[in-house]
Amino acid sequence: MTLIDRLKGKIKSFFTAGAIETIASSKGLTKTQKLILEQIIRNSTSEQRLVTRSLIIIARDQKLTDQQIASDLNIVRKTVRKWRRRWDESHEFLNDLEAKGIPEKDYRKVIAEVLNDEPRSGAPYTFTAMQVTHIVAIACEVLDDSDSAVSHWTHGYLAEEAIKRGIVESISRSSVTRFLAEAAIKPHLNRYWLNSPDKGTEEFDHRSKIVCNAYEKAPKLAKEGVHTVSTDEKTGIQAIKRDHTTHPAEPNTNRPKELREYNYDRHGTLCLIGNFDVVTGKIIAPTLSPTRTEDDFVNHIARTVELDPTGRWIFITDQLNTHQSTSLVEFVAKQCGIDSILGVKGKEGILASMKSRKEFLSDKTHRISFVYTPKHASWLNQIEIWFSILVRRLLKRGSFKSLDHLRERILRFIEFFNETMAKPFKWTYKGQPLAA
Repeated sequence: MTLIDRLKGKIKSFFTAGAIETIASSKGLTKTQKLILEQIIRNSTSEQRLVTRSLIIIARDQKLTDQQIASDLNIVRKTVRKWRRRWDESHEFLNDLEAKGIPEKDYRKVIAEVLNDEPRSGAPYTFTAMQVTHIVAIACEVLDDSDSAVSHWTHGYLAEEAIKRGIVESISRSSVTRFLAEAAIKPHLNRYWLNSPDKGTEEFDHRSKIVCNAYEKAPKLAKEGVHTVSTDEKTGIQAIKRDHTTHPAEPNTNRPKELREYNYDRHGTLCLIGNFDVVTGKIIAPTLSPTRTEDDFVNHIARTVELDPTGRWIFITDQLNTHQSTSLVEFVAKQCGIDSILGVKGKEGILASMKSRKEFLSDKTHRISFVYTPKHASWLNQIEIWFSILVRRLLKRGSFKSLDHLRERILRFIEFFNETMAKPFKWTYKGQPLAA
């Protein structure tokens, strides 16, 4: 297939089949062609080969000889002749497109195609599909219980193992890299995850459904004045101050990325107790303190409830002991006007055990109630999603000279988030395994 045939195929939407006709034109560049070539030359992101070829076409339009062009661009005359001939072969076709009114954006793509290399056939594929499948299968093996000298696969180690097992006679690391990229797996990388001990049990399914039902009913309950809030703590937020000033990215240099100092000084930590309003998507009544004690959590809940002292509140949280404390039971009982004897912690009554306290706090008939996620299932708590936003947008790259500065920046981000980014999360999990 010739260059012209390929170009016709790429822009066939501009013409009906067989309707492309050649028009008489001079060999000189049109104003639009010259403008596009100059844009390619000036653009700092243009590939050098395209810049060189554009310069050849413009120099030729200025009546310079092949030898002069080759000398000025420090290339061989054969290269000049090749791209001058390529342009001449496409010249009438390009003029025809311009006369037909092709949009400049598409015209630029066609000119770039003219200046690009012809497609190459490439080397024949030397590995069978079965061999590639076996190599990918090895990459999916876990080495925890093996006698291997290493803990995980690297691309080089996979190449050695494929040869050792007789799958291939020889293979390069780059070939393994290509196969893994095509299979979209990265065995050299990992991330932590935490299994819930109750996962797959009736208890886990039951609690998951309760949490998901709370999310599902939240919009309807909000119209009745009920607040559904996802609550949890983010502990150990460090006030880190970098030892040296961050250098900004610089355009058109060898420093396109921001440079951050590696060393830093720590100025203490804060704990953020956050409330994510499930319906509005806003963060309300955040608490920032050095600790996360039982009293800290009760005071946080009290401050939150104070936003609507007579309203109904549903707090979704995990089963941390401070979320099922004696102080929290006493607070809820007082707020709900419950005069019955609560008992004695560790001995009798509602306060006897964590189980009895949790049952009391989960009572739906109370104006203030709690919905508890299953153990080690923090992904069911929507505030965790917001915590990840906070980390990415502020904490990961922030530099804080003191705890007060850290507190100020976090509160400022919360204000910014509520004004510009806040929206409810689209919760699709229903408390049971998702359908395939």
